[in-house]
Amino acid sequence: MNRRFAGTLILAAVALLTCAAPALADGIIIIDPPPPVPMPEPVWLTIRYHRVEVVIEDQVAVTRVDQVFVNEHDWEVEGTYVFPLPEGATVSEFVMWVDGEPVEAEVLPADEARAIYEDIVRSQRDPALLEYVGRDAVRASIFPIPPGGERRVELEYTEILPVENGLVRYTYPLNTERFSDRPLEECTIHVSLRSLDPIHALYSPTHQDRIFVERDGNYRATVSYEETDVLPEKDFELVYTVNQEDVGLSLLTYREPPDDGFFLLLAAPGVDVDAARVVPRDVFLILDISGSMEGEKIAQAREALAYVLAHLNPEDRFNVIAFSSGLRQYAPELRPASEGTDAADWVARLDAIGGTDINRALLEAAAQVDPDRTTVFIFLTDGQPTEGVTDVTQILSNVAASLPRTARLFAFGVGDDVNTILLDTLAEQHRGATAYVRPDERIDEEISAFYAQVSVPVLADIELDFGDVRVEEVYPDPLPDLFAGTQLILAGRYRDPGPARITLSGEVEGDAQSFVYEGTFRAAGGDDFIPRLWAARKIGTLLTQIRLHGEEDEWVEAVIDLSVRYGIITPYTSFLIEEDVWTTQGREDAADAFRALPTPPAAGQEAVDAAEGESGLRGAEEVSEEMLPEDAAQVIRHVGSKTFVLRDGVWIDTVFDPETMTPVAVGFGSEPYFDLLTSRPEWGAYLALGQRVVFVADGAAYEVVEGAGEAVVIPPTRTPAPGSPTAEPVAHTPPSGAAPCSVVALLVMGSGVGVSASRRSGRSHTK
Repeated sequence: MNRRFAGTLILAAVALLTCAAPALADGIIIIDPPPPVPMPEPVWLTIRYHRVEVVIEDQVAVTRVDQVFVNEHDWEVEGTYVFPLPEGATVSEFVMWVDGEPVEAEVLPADEARAIYEDIVRSQRDPALLEYVGRDAVRASIFPIPPGGERRVELEYTEILPVENGLVRYTYPLNTERFSDRPLEECTIHVSLRSLDPIHALYSPTHQDRIFVERDGNYRATVSYEETDVLPEKDFELVYTVNQEDVGLSLLTYREPPDDGFFLLLAAPGVDVDAARVVPRDVFLILDISGSMEGEKIAQAREALAYVLAHLNPEDRFNVIAFSSGLRQYAPELRPASEGTDAADWVARLDAIGGTDINRALLEAAAQVDPDRTTVFIFLTDGQPTEGVTDVTQILSNVAASLPRTARLFAFGVGDDVNTILLDTLAEQHRGATAYVRPDERIDEEISAFYAQVSVPVLADIELDFGDVRVEEVYPDPLPDLFAGTQLILAGRYRDPGPARITLSGEVEGDAQSFVYEGTFRAAGGDDFIPRLWAARKIGTLLTQIRLHGEEDEWVEAVIDLSVRYGIITPYTSFLIEEDVWTTQGREDAADAFRALPTPPAAGQEAVDAAEGESGLRGAEEVSEEMLPEDAAQVIRHVGSKTFVLRDGVWIDTVFDPETMTPVAVGFGSEPYFDLLTSRPEWGAYLALGQRVVFVADGAAYEVVEGAGEAVVIPPTRTPAPGSPTAEPVAHTPPSGAAPCSVVALLVMGSGVGVSASRRSGRSHTK
């Protein structure tokens, strides 16, 4: 067994920080003029609430925004309202009201909005607005707001959403941190979807773990996001797929040449499934009734099994096996689903007494398995093997030799006194999963929620063929079965770009079924959140392998490299690595620290924490700064596919290698600085981090510095306007005697408007 796993590594180390520059908001009020008396602290209006209602019908999206701004200062405020539109949005209609009265608003094209941003950066030395270079914006004047007064701003716009091979995207700009004096009391987004074609996958790259999805058949759905006392950090994104197939497939890709690409494959059956297409199963409910289950635990377990028995499909069969020092069975063999009520009555009379003979219970169930039918084991225990065969290795060997490949084992560990090695390995070997019911959680709620998701299987033993495109390191592996109303999110890497014919195949009652998707693996660009999501899943898989099967040097090194590159922090990290992770020696020191961690126990709170943390990474559907521990959140920023770490006031790209790269010094706010932005507007997101940044792009390293910098060769424009020639590199030499910059950040947006200072304190986020 390996020696460590109380935690993995946190990417960089922290010397504690000075400033963390959050990004731009969605709708903001720029104060004009500034307060009559200089304020010692930054000044903002407070956003009381932010509500968004969206109706999407056949790719036409109508977005209605409702915000209330409060002037909590003792002086009257006049200002300008600015709303940066979603990137790439084509707005066909726009209306705006202030306190219920219509107001004139102008839509600024991207170049005019950019001129405003650059003017503010030059005059106020705050680069945060550069993140929104390339977007159109809306601007309107706001009537004076008296001290203690408020203004309600409502706006509505209509856009046509892009569609690519049946995949539809919606984005709402939702980042208010910089422009609200306090956390928002309420922030909500409600999306209503209606489609002429069946809706399959619904996925939010930015808020997947915080949205609630409700399906109303195959053609309607609602997606809701709601938080209180919150400072949103990122735009809200939603993608969904529509087509006429029984199982919908969609492909998202990202590639930054010359490296290999990353992909995300969404596979989702419909909600309404023909009963004839539901896979019949044999379900074994294996319940621990040892003495430690006495009281509330056995009562909740009875309720959980009653729920499962009441929701069996008509063609399912089942049996219940209760174990302690001995065995009790509902029946000597599998019974039809119609006997579910009788079995629930039998379960209600079970008492908790005796030891824990796990081996005997699992082998008894295995002896009743029909290898020609899909079989599901729902195995629930709150302890470790204490009777019969107690050696974990022997139990695993016995079960592996007894169960056919058609069996799926789902283990539920109740409390912290369970052997996580046993439960996780059982699930790993038999294409299932493990869930841990912690002491403050209810058994019946956990199991009923799980079974509701897997109650209607529509495709078993699934496989994927990517045609001529070579894919590697695909997670999850092996692939789980598909269930009605759920979706499979598959992350992996690919070698070469190009068109691909992707085939998803599986079995329904022994009959082969296949679904084909014609897609393209990009040569460059795409969805830049995918690499980090893939990295999280790989890290979780590696950490599980280390815990279950022992340490391998290559596994440890891969965990460290991926953690540093992508800023992936596990929930149970117990230390910060303070070595310089940008050097070879720093990586080696980090690996040594990782290996030196003590061997964790197989059972107990620490073991369950580790198992849950790994599971969360293996199945990650979203990775963001909001998931980081508080101390790490102050020093790590995810920008596109990149990760930056704050060191001594400088945001440093984790792919920067000081041993092999010499960065070009670019003076903050200089002409070369803005020429870089003109040539590569997508770099604005890196420059927006602050006045001191090191980043790597197009094979070169750049360092934004105070002062004039040095001669800079401006790279050619990546995407010239149609018919225009590619821009030629231009060399810029800094003027002599240029004054150095002060490290002060000021906030404002707009030309000729007043200024209020921006907070650069790296404050913690309120959730």
